[in-house]
Formats: sequence, C-alpha cells, structure tokens
Amino acid sequence: MKHLLPDVMSLLRTDLSNLNESLPLPVISSSTELSEVFPHFNESPYLLVQDEGPPMGYIALNDVLQQMLHAHRLMEAYFETTLETAGTALTLINEEAKVAYWTSGAEHVFSINKKDIIGQPAADFFPPDRLQSLRTLYTGETVYRKQHQPRPDLFALINARPVVLDGRIVGAAAAEVDITTEIRLHQELLHMTSKVQHLEKAVARLRPDSDPFAGIKGSSPVIKQCLETIRKISTTSATVLILGESGTGKELFAKAIHDLREPQTAPFIAINCGAIPASLFESELFGYEKGAFSGADPKGKKGKIELAEGGTLFLDEIGEMPLDLQVKLLRVLQEKSYFPVGGTRMKQANCRIIAATNQNLLGMIAKNQFREDLYYRLNVINLIIPPLRMRKEDIYELTQTFLQEFSLLYNRHIELIPPEVFKLLFSYEWPGNVRELRNVIERITILTTDGEVKPEYLPEPLTLAVELPSPTADEAATLRTIPELASLSSTRDVREIIQEDNKGPSFEVSPLSYQEQMDTYESTLLLQYLKAAGGNKRTLARQLGISRATLYNRMKRLGL
Repeated sequence: MKHLLPDVMSLLRTDLSNLNESLPLPVISSSTELSEVFPHFNESPYLLVQDEGPPMGYIALNDVLQQMLHAHRLMEAYFETTLETAGTALTLINEEAKVAYWTSGAEHVFSINKKDIIGQPAADFFPPDRLQSLRTLYTGETVYRKQHQPRPDLFALINARPVVLDGRIVGAAAAEVDITTEIRLHQELLHMTSKVQHLEKAVARLRPDSDPFAGIKGSSPVIKQCLETIRKISTTSATVLILGESGTGKELFAKAIHDLREPQTAPFIAINCGAIPASLFESELFGYEKGAFSGADPKGKKGKIELAEGGTLFLDEIGEMPLDLQVKLLRVLQEKSYFPVGGTRMKQANCRIIAATNQNLLGMIAKNQFREDLYYRLNVINLIIPPLRMRKEDIYELTQTFLQEFSLLYNRHIELIPPEVFKLLFSYEWPGNVRELRNVIERITILTTDGEVKPEYLPEPLTLAVELPSPTADEAATLRTIPELASLSSTRDVREIIQEDNKGPSFEVSPLSYQEQMDTYESTLLLQYLKAAGGNKRTLARQLGISRATLYNRMKRLGL
C-alpha cells in the first residue's frame, strides 16, 4: 500500500504568493515521509517545505486528503480484483465478528448473496461451533488446508489467519474450497469398497488366499526372518512351539504355518487353553460319548482333536493348560491316540499340533507348574515372534492396514495421519503389541469425524510418551523366555537361574546388567557397521533393512 501513496514532492505547490507570510507555518523537509507529515497539520492547514536555502514551496491539507482518497480507492480496486481472481470462497470478518467482505466464490459455495451477508454477524448464517473464522478471531489460531464442515451438508478445506494491527487481532480472513462432491464420492467409494471386500471374503472362504503370509504385515528384518523360518518349518510335520508376548499375533503365524504345509481343505482348529474352565477342558479337547455325564449332549460331541483331523490343532496359551490334562496331551503327542470322555474305544489323533504361549515355560517347569516331558514334546521346533517395540519400522504399514479396515467399517473419511501423530506412535513402547496398535487405530478412526487426526485422539499413555519401567527381578525370568531361556539346554539350568533370582540379582542374571550387556554389544556392532559404511547412516540403514528414523532412534537410545 505504501507505494500507492504520493510523496511530499508530488504535492508541492511552488507559488508562495498566496500564503500569508505573517502567519507562522510549520516547516518540513522534502524527504519527510507522508505518514510523518500529518501531525503538523494540527498547527496549520499549510506546511512549508524547506531544505537548505529558501523555501521550495508548500503543501496543503486539502491536497493531501484528495491524494489519500485516490490512493485508498486504488488500493480497494486492487484488493477486490485480487480476491475475486483467487477463485476460492474468501471471507473477511471484522473485530465485531461481522462479515466485512464476501467474494463471488463464497456466494457460489455457500449460496448466500453478498448483499445479504456483508455487515451481518457471521453466526447468523453458520453454527458458531462450526465456524473456523470465529475461532481464529477469538483465539488467533492459524490453520492450513484443514477439513471442516461450516454446515452439516457442506465439506470444505479452509485456510484461516487472524488480521493483526498494532499487536491486536482486529479481524480474521478465511479461504475455503468446497470438497463436498469429493467427500461424497469418497464415501460412495468406501461403501463400494466395503461391498467388494465382503465379496472377496466370501470368495476367500471358497477359495483360500494363495499367499499364506497375506495377514502378516511388516517388512522389518525380524519379520522377514520369522517368515523364512516358517518356510523351513512348512517342509516338515514336526510339532511347533510359538513363543511371543501377548498381542504379537501368534495365531496369524500359526495359520501361516498351517496354510503352507496343509492342503486347502484341511481344517485349522484353534483352542485357547486359558479361556476354558478346567472342568470342561478335557471334553472340549477329546470330546465325549453319549451319556458321559449329566447335562451332556445325548448324541455325544466331537473334540477339537477329532475336528482337526487331517489338519492342524492350534493350542493357544498352552501354559494355562491344567497339569492333569498335560499328561493326556503328552500321550496324544507320543502315541497319536486318545480316549474320549466316557469312551471305551481308542481314537487316532491324525492332526499336527502347534502350541503357543506368552509365558516362560522353562520357568514354570522349574516351579513344577508345567511338565518338562510335555515341553520337550512341544518344543521340537520353536518360532519366536518379536514384540512390536523391536520392529517399530512396521508401525507405518500396520497403521495403514488398520486405518483402511476401520475407515470402511465406520464410514470415516481420513486422508492421512499427520507426522506429529506418527511421531507419538513411534516413540511409544507398545506393551500390548500389534493388538494394542490395532485398538488405538480403531479409537482414532471413531473419534475423527472431520477427516483430521489429532494427537489428542490418542490414548493418554501415547500422548505422554510414557516409558515402561524396568522389569523387576521376579519378572526377569519371564522376560528371558524370548529369546534367552529358549536357548538353555536343560531344566537344571533354568532351576539354577530361578534360584539365583530368588536369592537376589547377581551379575550374571541381573536384568539391568543383562540389558547393559545387550546394549554394549549392539553399540559395538552398530559402530563397526557404521565404520564399514564410511560413516554414512543412510547406507547403514539400507544395509540393515530399516528406516533412517529407526536407526537414528536406536543410536540415540544407545547414546551413539
């Protein structure tokens, strides 16, 4: 605006004969800024312009006002043309929350005539809680490409910024683009995609997926190693023991083993050993003959072993199985035969067994809570599933998968998850593993009604970036199950460790010392690899098969 104003010399009158020289006139120089001239008009409507030497002339208040009016009209013409040329719905509201300007683009988007809305309170035309312009006016909030709904029937992307004069908010400007059509098309697409997925699931039941790893998401090195182990396992009929914390998806890996080594028609029967009362467990596992006990089905019932004939029986949470049932399961594994409850005729067990647990079975053996002979029968081959905190580079892929699933389920339009939310997801330790991540994504999908995921939608532990406390000595044995205890050669070794833990932590078994040793080893290894990569972290991350962010976080944790 400054360049549109005249300068002092352009207003100069050189004819001094009309001035009354007897009147004292304020004197200004020819280089005085016009904004500095106005206070002098309080003394006289004329100002004398003089540098060194005689006066050059004078300027009159009336001339200045005429030029200022012209400059204002010129600026207004520029301003209005610029706003109309932008092609979006531009709105200005003043300090009183009234509409000060309303472009033709706004008329088109909101179907409100300029004559009807200018000078009126904006809240008379839109719900105040939906009006971003008012929020910007009152709070000074600046937003860019934020999705919002000024009316229930309208979706828009808005840029909003407060108008500040002399450090005080005197208004707000907003530019909006109507995306209602795009949102409705997206919702229709979600609806159609949901139908397609429903059909795909129906087809999958008739023709199982050719890729047994389709349900396992992630490309981290530890997951790739697990998948490679599964491929090796699938070439045998050996019993498999899957070790992993709760929520890591042990059943998914068990199903992948089954799909790789069994025909498509073979059954996969899963039973949770911790979810069935001990009194009913035997009948659930082995079935029962008619009249076996009161209240039973008069026709009898097939057990899980018989239902899994020709396929796989998955025993989840095997550590919860009652001790008396463990003896009978051991017989099934050894002799491939069993008696149903109340039965007199022996049946053959023609199924492969996969067991899984999140407990320290060797520690339970040392405490006489799990049978040693059953453990060795189950642990022909073991598969260790890493917790999510050890493969954080998979969080992005898992998040996108769950986001797509729940966007369809709850009919939510979510374009993306902002970086600040992903930062919180990556900084969290995930004690509940993939199951917890899935629940978090479901939560934020439900809470996101305007298409914008906000950090406050996350559960409190994530927003506070809570770090898990160090394990106690009593918890150390459980933590060592994966992978430390799995590698011990005998139950005697485990008993010695448990006894040492009960006495108090020593140098060999202290969880803190153990972690320190692991960190020292990892630090040394990383430094060696970094040196071999010429100090280039990008090259090192690519060689390790992880992202640079994961490498930086790991090095920061290790103090490198």
